[in-house]
Amino acid sequence: ECPLCLLPQPPEAFPSLASCSHRSCWACLQQYLCLAVSESRVPVSCPHCPAVLHPSDVHRLLPEPALRDKYEEFLLRRLLVADPGTRWCPAPDCSYAVFAHGCAECPRLTCGREGCGTEFCYHCRQPWHPDGPCAPVLLAPSLVTPTAQLAQPEELAHGEALAQAEAEDIKVCPRCSAFIMKINDGSCNRMNCTVCGCLFCWLCLQEISDVHFLSPSGCTFWGKRPWSRTRRILWQLGMVLGAPMVISLAAGVAVPVITIGIPIYMGRKVLAGGPGSRRSSLSGCQQCFSVTSSVLLSLFVSPIITALTVGVGVPLVLTYVYGTVVLSLCR
Repeated sequence: ECPLCLLPQPPEAFPSLASCSHRSCWACLQQYLCLAVSESRVPVSCPHCPAVLHPSDVHRLLPEPALRDKYEEFLLRRLLVADPGTRWCPAPDCSYAVFAHGCAECPRLTCGREGCGTEFCYHCRQPWHPDGPCAPVLLAPSLVTPTAQLAQPEELAHGEALAQAEAEDIKVCPRCSAFIMKINDGSCNRMNCTVCGCLFCWLCLQEISDVHFLSPSGCTFWGKRPWSRTRRILWQLGMVLGAPMVISLAAGVAVPVITIGIPIYMGRKVLAGGPGSRRSSLSGCQQCFSVTSSVLLSLFVSPIITALTVGVGVPLVLTYVYGTVVLSLCR
């Protein structure tokens, strides 16, 4: 029985896949692949697991040559978009890719497609502008409908306000310039572009690492806007001045809690063995011995865990506060 259509099929109707051991009937896999390729969801994953289907299996299962060509084109574009040095020609009806590694100092690029030759900027990916700096991408005019431009001034102002609100919900991926939409309601600002896989911050539109929201950049994990410069400086000064007191207080609380808490926890854990566990079949002396041995072992191990926690955690926090934060203040 096929797990997708739930119909009984002969064994030869279930093609094998190189990526995983899941099996579905030939018709269901073909329909699944046709839909995925037509929606440009490339590379295509197995319908039962996240494993990516091998291109040879995709070519074998796709029924039409046009779909195979689309699959190859989308797969190539996905690989090119993931490359941070690739730039796409901004001319209409031209999807030519230009490899522009090391062009930051000389940002003038030329499309190499025959008959195009469009010149554009490496940084902003817009037509070449020799007499001015890169202009930001303005989304608000494109969001206003032509009929709104013929309305009364009050209606026009209202339409511009709505367009500006919509523009705040639509931003551009910093790597591939794909449009990303997010409701600006203060939810998670850690965004992942589905086109190139770029991980970026919604507030500053910069590619981020795992410690971006812990850095003194003013970007917060939740929130609609970054912190103001005054608030950011006050927070950094508070961290620098209050770090010794906070670290001493945290270490003073953590040391006794870890040292005493681990033996108590282990003793209660061993003593509270469930009725179906092996502990319940032991005699009273055996249970007392097991609880005592676990507590004594915990008393020996807990100081080591405490020393490692304090010895590693305190230097890391001090390095961050008096290294990263102080450098940010000096800038």
